[in-house]
Amino acid sequence: MPLHFGWLSPDGQTRADTRLTALGALTPTSPVATRSGILPGSGDGQWRISGFTAAGSPGSMTATVYPGRAIVQGTDVQGAYPIALSDPVTVTFADGDAQYDRIDLLVLRVYDDAYDGSGRTEAALEIIQGTPAATPVVPVTPALATPLYEVRVPSGAGAGSGGLDWDSALTGRRTATVAVGGILPVTTDTSNGAYPGQYRDFNGTLQRWNGTAWKDYPAPTPTWQSWTPAWTTGSGTATPSYGNATVNCRYVKFGTTVHLNLSIAFGSTTNFGSAPTTGDNWRFSLPVAAAATHGVVGFADLGAGANEVRSVARMFLPTTTTFEMQVSAGRPNATPMANYGSVDTLTPWTWASGHTIRATATYEATA
Repeated sequence: MPLHFGWLSPDGQTRADTRLTALGALTPTSPVATRSGILPGSGDGQWRISGFTAAGSPGSMTATVYPGRAIVQGTDVQGAYPIALSDPVTVTFADGDAQYDRIDLLVLRVYDDAYDGSGRTEAALEIIQGTPAATPVVPVTPALATPLYEVRVPSGAGAGSGGLDWDSALTGRRTATVAVGGILPVTTDTSNGAYPGQYRDFNGTLQRWNGTAWKDYPAPTPTWQSWTPAWTTGSGTATPSYGNATVNCRYVKFGTTVHLNLSIAFGSTTNFGSAPTTGDNWRFSLPVAAAATHGVVGFADLGAGANEVRSVARMFLPTTTTFEMQVSAGRPNATPMANYGSVDTLTPWTWASGHTIRATATYEATA
């Protein structure tokens, strides 16, 4: 029956019942399946995974696999197989091909005659021999097995010719598995998380699965950064340039939220654009692309020297990578402006050295 139970009846509990119920608290990959892997840890606490470590014997084709505990997941109806290696085991790799290198795969494999018809019911450390080739590839991991190491066997390698260079021959393929809620230690693992809120230690960085991706946790502390906006015009003509203007612009990004502060004091060599018209609206680049265009993201204080010669402009995003400013009010002393609308060389006044723009804005970034 598909509804399995454990330790509730004095008889009738099958081996599959035991596998499906006793291991249900490990890292899940489905409602009834668990993640295959090695239980992490070492006796001295220095290593992520010490179980099933392989070490080669110098000058030979032989390696020793050391004790450890592991889980190998079968199909959902099979359940997960717990395995423990209590004593070191020696494995021997075949000599190399006369012409080409090959890559062998050392795996921890389970045979279960009730499901595979193999005639065997046991766990084994097994070498899956690769095919010699000019560009050798890693053999496919068999069903009901978890890879431990890739082993590159060069052409001509053999016990009588110096054996394998074990420092370069071994490539680790072990992955870890932990209890539900445990922090999974990984190094090169690219698999998805099991549930939103799962944590893992990725090479020393704590990450959280959000349902679609692993994200560093806590999120890195944002810091203010400097940027110099590219200064152009919406028309593409009468292009200005900063010259010796003082440009002090900074921004900070919190997730998808961007805050920016802009301060520009124009100088004696600033070029405000040759042959300008009121249609050459000034346009400044954003530090981070916006998620969409927007009618208002902030405000700017425009200054023409004296305190009373000032105006406020609305900042808006005509594109997702730039902003413009638009004047729709007079000066603080109620003096009318010469021009209204988008800020340009002639709006709200004829710009000159010593004039300033101070602005602040907040908008949503793409990511």
